Amino acid sequence: MKKILSLALTTALTLSLVACGGNTNNSSSPAPSDSSTPEVSTPAPTETRTLKLAALETAYGADVWKQITAGFEKVTPNVKVETTIDKSLEDVIGPGMKSGDFPDVIHLAVGQPKGLTETFVKDNNLTDLTDVLSMTVPGESVTVKDKLIPGFTDTTITNPYGDGKTYLMPMFYSPTGLFYNAGLLEQKGWTVPTTWDEMWALGDKAQAEGIALFSYPTTGYFDSFFYALLNEVGGPTFFTNAMNYTEGVWQSAEATQAFDIISKLASYTEKTVPANANKDNFTKNQQLILDNKAIFMPNGTWVVGEMGKAPRAEGFKWGFTSLPAVVDGGDRYSYTFFEQIWVPAKAENADLAKQFIAYLYSDEAATIFAAVGAVQPIKGLSEQLEGDNKLFYSIYDNGTKAAMGAFATTDPVEGVSISDTVFGTVDSLVTKAKTQAQWVESITKASDALRGALK
Repeated sequence: MKKILSLALTTALTLSLVACGGNTNNSSSPAPSDSSTPEVSTPAPTETRTLKLAALETAYGADVWKQITAGFEKVTPNVKVETTIDKSLEDVIGPGMKSGDFPDVIHLAVGQPKGLTETFVKDNNLTDLTDVLSMTVPGESVTVKDKLIPGFTDTTITNPYGDGKTYLMPMFYSPTGLFYNAGLLEQKGWTVPTTWDEMWALGDKAQAEGIALFSYPTTGYFDSFFYALLNEVGGPTFFTNAMNYTEGVWQSAEATQAFDIISKLASYTEKTVPANANKDNFTKNQQLILDNKAIFMPNGTWVVGEMGKAPRAEGFKWGFTSLPAVVDGGDRYSYTFFEQIWVPAKAENADLAKQFIAYLYSDEAATIFAAVGAVQPIKGLSEQLEGDNKLFYSIYDNGTKAAMGAFATTDPVEGVSISDTVFGTVDSLVTKAKTQAQWVESITKASDALRGALK
């Protein structure tokens, strides 16, 4: 009511001033100003817009998002960010979205237990974020594309429909590869294998001393391993064909070479691994590396934090390497996991969400994230890192190539899970419950079933 009355009085006063001006003989000239009379103006109303952010709480914690949103509010006037940060984000925001209450921007990567992000991808319920790449980073003078490391927005994850458009933007990334105890190799005088032939030779040496060559936390960790290996045996084009279920791809010489390597590696794996390869006991398989009972395991940079308080052999220090090359001098790959941030198609403030995402690549935001160990694919950022992170993120500085992407999105096919079929079977290879031929046959059937369901 007060606002309406104020506007009415202002309007009446303005009209009276106009009427007085109309009584002058020179209507083309403004009336002389009277310094004793204050000038009346009607300032444009400023409306505060609200951006709703939903983010998964990970090892980086929730407070980092509070710092980020405060920074965005500072560089973007008249904006307030409401946050939902939770370790069970899918459960928290799922019911609201069913009733039409959508966050404007969601930080939730593919591969989560409930598969919420994959559901949005499969249902074509994402906002096209391609134009974010050409946006100027708030508070800076460069575009988002100028700041990103090349390749991170050219993957089957960020561009799920193969139409050249980006629907999920890359966030924190983590190189993956083979982790080991560098202290053990130094004590034994062993060198890190650069080829798979050297790997098998080391396996024989280690076996003679009662040490297994290989361990893995769970079979799920073979996704990054398998993706890197496919690039090594056949290159990016072959990898893309495999990820898109190309007919006959699993019967090719390249695929056979990859299957042979994993099957042989299964024979060098510590025999207790399959029994502990689950969400409750996976750290026991990681502990094998710290106890010098196994040499290598596939993992990501987060393993250092996971095992930070675990006991370890004397002289232990983390080592990290990419997969050995298939042939001497051949390409070596390290798969990069990266998280994604995206905007639901039904977000009320998609334009504001895009501004927020652009801000996430600012130097200010990158510094805030890096302080808690969350590293983004921003050019030059790895040079600012120290300690173990410097070791991990510099893996691409010495010729190792980055592998990215995953199996292409399809419409649901009842009873078919390509990840369970490809990766989940490794336990059975180690225990010899299944043969390599049975494994390849099941992968081929799953791939054939999914090919016609491609998005």
